Amino acid sequence: MSRRPRGPNVQEMLARVEQVQKDMEAAQRALRDESIEASAGGGVVKVCISGDLRVRSVSIDPGAVDPDDVEMLSEVVMAAVNEAIERAQALAAKRLEEAAGGMGSGGLGGLGLPGF
Repeated sequence: MSRRPRGPNVQEMLARVEQVQKDMEAAQRALRDESIEASAGGGVVKVCISGDLRVRSVSIDPGAVDPDDVEMLSEVVMAAVNEAIERAQALAAKRLEEAAGGMGSGGLGGLGLPGF
């Protein structure tokens, strides 16, 4: 009598996928409570955003306000916002990768499927 190799346990895989989904949803909810700060122009503009990319505050040093050069101030504000967004996206990627238990970066490798 030959023994056939056992395939992956489908119920275990589904339970794992369900748990990862719950963990990722919890991580996404937690990101809403995170605060990420960034500054530009040597700190004259500071921006705080949430982990789900909502701008919470913008602070501008009054000394940076030059009515004759509003364009430069706009560029500094934009740089600070973009930096904050990049930091928030990096944080989100890290938190979601942690929640996925490594499944997020390697496709289906965490499910125990052969060839993945």
